[in-house]
Amino acid sequence: MIVYPTNKKQVYQLLNLFKIMHFLFRAYLYKGVYFMNSSHITKNKIATLKQPFSSLDELADTISEVLSCPITIEDANHYVLAYSKHTENIDEARIGTIMNRKVPDKVINGLWKNGAMPKLIDSNQPVIIPEIKEIGLGNRIAISIWKKNEILGFIWAHTGENEYSKDDLEILSEATRQVKKFILQKLPGRRNTEQAYKDFFWQLLTADFVSASTIQSYEKQFNIKLQDGLAIIVFHFEDAITPQIEKHASYLSETVMQVNTIFRLFDDQDFILLVRLWKTDDTSDKIYQFIEQFQEKISTQLQLTSMRAAGSQIYGSAKDMTRAYEEALQTNSLQKQFPDELSSCFLYEDLGVFQWIDVLKEHRHKRRHTNKYIQRLQQYDQRQQSNLLYTLEKFLEHDSNVHRTAKALFIHPNTMNYRLKRIHEISNLDLKNPHQKVAVYLELLADKLEKS
Repeated sequence: MIVYPTNKKQVYQLLNLFKIMHFLFRAYLYKGVYFMNSSHITKNKIATLKQPFSSLDELADTISEVLSCPITIEDANHYVLAYSKHTENIDEARIGTIMNRKVPDKVINGLWKNGAMPKLIDSNQPVIIPEIKEIGLGNRIAISIWKKNEILGFIWAHTGENEYSKDDLEILSEATRQVKKFILQKLPGRRNTEQAYKDFFWQLLTADFVSASTIQSYEKQFNIKLQDGLAIIVFHFEDAITPQIEKHASYLSETVMQVNTIFRLFDDQDFILLVRLWKTDDTSDKIYQFIEQFQEKISTQLQLTSMRAAGSQIYGSAKDMTRAYEEALQTNSLQKQFPDELSSCFLYEDLGVFQWIDVLKEHRHKRRHTNKYIQRLQQYDQRQQSNLLYTLEKFLEHDSNVHRTAKALFIHPNTMNYRLKRIHEISNLDLKNPHQKVAVYLELLADKLEKS
């Protein structure tokens, strides 16, 4: 049954209802056409990126045209590989990057503090970065370029005030795939022989002898220099090695700039590096600073529970890397066994008497040697339930300084002096004789090593 309007009010209401329905119907049709056109445009843009390019600069220009903004393509160390000719929305960070052919350090540091770099290293998805005025950086969308767990580089879209849609982010992801292909296939100097690279590094670390001609051959193949200022660094992670740890460690090994990382690889929970000092007058302090910064950054970024780091002595030839590797491993092992004594010791050359602990331990086993001073104090402590031997150990650790030892033991200096008097009376150890004290200290360290 059809009901007709009976008065003007009902007629007006019905007309308004028809107008609303007509408007909604037209909007629905427009929206459908818009989305069909949008999808078609996106497909065309992606197809444009898939065409062959003669250079990375040409590819950068095409990405710039497709996204209507300046583009910069960098390698994993933030050196510029290519940039578009787009002249709009140029900010201080882009100018500095293009002029130096590398992203300025203050910009990289600012991106770490801002949280953008950790996101780029942890993901292969586009990261939107709002303006950071302090470092002269305008609005950006960035994305990292990956090959398995290795960062090949980054693409930076300088968006300015433009707004970008989900389709634009999809286009940027496609651009990443094309840049990755270009880097792997066409850039000179790219290390495509990864297995040969790792095999040669293991050869340097473990072989009894590597000839000079072999080293020269690989120097030429990998375009590297394996002379002067060489050292091995081993980072040991207590946490299980995850792809995230691998990514961050690889990135930091290339971007913490105190030393030049030549080779790197993971072996179980060890991250092993062969590094080279940049300048001939650089010292082992540079290696210490590198280790310190690497540990601080990766521990902060990934909230790692604990890790150890150790560096070898500096050598002039790659033929000495087997010895250097052994030194780094020994230092790492001693750090585990003597965590308090070696908490801030990263370098083999700074171990002091700890370098000879293994030798002393082996010597004691052969001779079944016991130190009479230590034995007397041990027997006394057992009978009297005292801790004079521990007091002596701390006294020797603190360079025979009464006040520092008393502070470490939370006792009064007078109490400390009384204990030293008793130690001399019981053991007959001459606490003013450096030879006797050094011998006792080495014996105590060897005891610790055996117990651990």
